[in-house]
Amino acid sequence: MKKFLIVGLGNIGEKYENTRHNIGFKVLDYLASTEDLTFETQKLGDVTTYKLKGRTFILLKPSTYMNLSGKAVQYWLTKEKIPLDNLLVITDDLNLPFGTLRLKTKGSDGGHNGLKDIQDKLNTNKYNRFRFGISNDFGQGRQVDYVLGEWNEEELDKLKERLETSSKLIKSFGLSGVSNTMNTFNGK
Repeated sequence: MKKFLIVGLGNIGEKYENTRHNIGFKVLDYLASTEDLTFETQKLGDVTTYKLKGRTFILLKPSTYMNLSGKAVQYWLTKEKIPLDNLLVITDDLNLPFGTLRLKTKGSDGGHNGLKDIQDKLNTNKYNRFRFGISNDFGQGRQVDYVLGEWNEEELDKLKERLETSSKLIKSFGLSGVSNTMNTFNGK
C-alpha cells in the first residue's frame, strides 16, 4: 500500500483559525469533513488517515506553529516510513492571485518561514509543495497583518469551491502522480 504525508501548514489556536496563513489547515479540515474523518492530537500535530483506492494519506496539521513545521514533517515522514517523493506540503502564497493553485516539486522557500524550516530540517528544497494563492492585496509594511488577517467577504464566497478543488488536487497527487496533477491543476 502506498503511503503519502499531506501536511497543511498553519498556526494552532483560535486566534489564527480563519486567517489566510492557515489555508493549509483549512484545506485539510475541508477534506476531512467531506470524508467524515476526525483529527486526533498526536506527537507534534493533529493527524488523521484517509484511505482511497489502495493509497493511505496521512493528513497532518503540525502543532509546532508555522515557523517550526519542519520538526513535525521530519518526525512523521520517519515514523510512517514515507519517502520524500510522497510528501506534499500545503501553504499560502502571497505571490499568487487569490485561489490560484500551484503544485511544484521543488523551489525556494519564497520567504515563507514554514517552508524555510522544512527545508532546513529535511536538508533539501526538493519536496512537493502545493501553494494556495492568497494574493498580495496589502499596503507597504502591512504584510504580517494581511497574512494573519481573516478572509474578506469576496474571498469567503469563493473559498468553498477552491477548497473542493484543493481536495481533488490532493487525491490526484496520490492516485495520478505529481506530473499529471501539475498538468491538471496548476493555474486553475
